[in-house]
Parts: sequence; C-alpha cells; structure tokens
Amino acid sequence: MIQPIAEKDVTDPLTYEHEHGGMVDPNVHHGHAPEEIRKEMRVYLWVFGGLAVLTALTVYACYGLKMPVHTAIAIALVIASTKAFLVAGFFMHLLSERKVIYGVLALTVFFFAVLLWGPWHHYYDMFGR
Repeated sequence: MIQPIAEKDVTDPLTYEHEHGGMVDPNVHHGHAPEEIRKEMRVYLWVFGGLAVLTALTVYACYGLKMPVHTAIAIALVIASTKAFLVAGFFMHLLSERKVIYGVLALTVFFFAVLLWGPWHHYYDMFGR
C-alpha cells in the first residue's frame, strides 16, 4: 500500500535553503500560481481583443471612409501607434520594467548625442575657429 507524504517531509521551494551557502534558490519562479496565470491570460485576451478591434478600425478607415489620403494616413498612424503601445507594453512586458527602459533610453540619448557631436565637431574645426 502506498503511504501518503507527511507534511513535514514537504519543503517549500520558495524558502528551501541549499546545502551550499544557505542561499535561496534563484531559479524558483515566482508568480506561477493558477490564479495569477488566469489573471495574466485575461489581460492578454483583452489586449488581443483590442488589437483585433483596432485592426478592423484601420481597415474601415482605409476602405469604408471616403477621405483624402493624407487624412487616412494620419488616422492609420494614430491607430498603429496605439497598437504598437499595446504590443510593447503588455506582450513585451515593457510597462512593468521601468528601470530597464529608462536605462536603455538614457543610453540611446547619450549615443545619439555622440553621433551628433562627431559631424558637428568636424565641421566646426574646419570652418569655425
């Protein structure tokens, strides 16, 4: 007959200390409870529905509305920007990683400034002094 596992024999993987150094296991993934997964799936389904509606709106703006081309392009760009925000923010998890995003943004600004400084410095040395 199979004996049930006693509760004292079960270890909690979130607080289990290894034999080497007493550190908590860094490979344990937090946030994988069934309730949390259902909550995330609900968010993803809402975002998917929003993307489907915005795609239908883009097609309607292109073929259904009779408007000048420049107006249709402006409307399509606004809709595409909204869709890009939804994809980047929710599917790529950029809304929850602010420190990393601001760090990458600061590096982008720095390297853009370096790229602008190079030609300006060259032109200023040739004609400016």
